[in-house]
Amino acid sequence: MNKLARIAVGLIIPVCLSGFLLFNYAAGDTAPPPLTNKEVLAKKAADAWNRHAVDTAVSLLRSGDLVLHLGEGADSYMLAQMNRRNKSFSHCGLVMVENGYPFVYHSIGGEDNPDQRLRRDSANTFFSPQHNMSLAIVRYDLAVDKINELEHVVAAYYKQRPKFDMQFDISTDDKLYCAEFIYKALNKAAHDTGYIRTSLLLGHSVVSIDDLFINSHAAFVWQTGLK
Repeated sequence: MNKLARIAVGLIIPVCLSGFLLFNYAAGDTAPPPLTNKEVLAKKAADAWNRHAVDTAVSLLRSGDLVLHLGEGADSYMLAQMNRRNKSFSHCGLVMVENGYPFVYHSIGGEDNPDQRLRRDSANTFFSPQHNMSLAIVRYDLAVDKINELEHVVAAYYKQRPKFDMQFDISTDDKLYCAEFIYKALNKAAHDTGYIRTSLLLGHSVVSIDDLFINSHAAFVWQTGLK
């Protein structure tokens, strides 16, 4: 290599190296900071797909519908695993349309419901994408008179507002977990103790969420995942 070439190489290498370092520094320096949990929730709530999914779900609801969602986090995963055959959902509620708008009655525990009592939430609140991964609607083959009776049954339960049953014991009525509340309300309204049937787990009768929709009286109307 002649003297002129050596000089050129000596100039080019430092310039290239400086450019490489400057590029990497700039890229690292301008990388956005990670989103906070609050920002992540706001982003999920604002997502166009999620908003459309919730609006669609709300528009389809009728009195007597079973609504389902799969929540995020370890607690929701654990609850979904309690299902015997289909582990797609971790919580459920029963819809009643009141003055033209659907409300969801559901029994829930945990920090989201400090008093642990049976709740009545707007359908938009129940379907909120912020803490949910998927949503679904199931419809039963109840006649109109049975739907009307179901409204009275649910209203009576809500007047009592039983607490969430942490023991998951279906033999008592003073406390109810989510699937137990719906199982008992539907069977009372249908005047049929076998309308929704129980499962057997370790020698005990239980009602899991999938017992509510894997039966001859139920059919999925709609379901979707969320972003």
